[in-house]
Amino acid sequence: MIYWDTMESRVGTLTIVCDEKAITGLEFLIQEPIGGVRKRTPLMEQAVLQIEEYMDGKRRSFDLPLKPEGTEFQKKVWNALLDIPYGETRSYKDIAVSIDNPKACRAVGMANNRNPIAIIIPCHRVIGANGSLVGYGGGLPIKIELLNLETGK
Repeated sequence: MIYWDTMESRVGTLTIVCDEKAITGLEFLIQEPIGGVRKRTPLMEQAVLQIEEYMDGKRRSFDLPLKPEGTEFQKKVWNALLDIPYGETRSYKDIAVSIDNPKACRAVGMANNRNPIAIIIPCHRVIGANGSLVGYGGGLPIKIELLNLETGK
């Protein structure tokens, strides 16, 4: 069974999606999953609490079971994103090198764009090689807000 609910945060409305065992999605705005039941589960309550703590600057990492759906390559990229420390950034090239595929910068960008669990899998911490804040699924203002939150700006 797929469950979903929304929460308000400093970056707007977030939709949390989970099954009985893991968080499967965290999207900006209201994104009702096909076949999902709107119900706040205990796992979702944990996610809401941890996201609120993160948004208040009291949490630097998440402790939630995650199950993002994607290709093997996408999962490699998303796992690499989990290794980016709070308050730091990496380039698409850095991520490509970390997954032993240094020429896959564009593919890393596409996988980053398809990240189904925003914020918790910190795709906002990936920037251009020249330090520019390139694309973000939630929009650049949200990316800037999250990076500023993490750096205390």
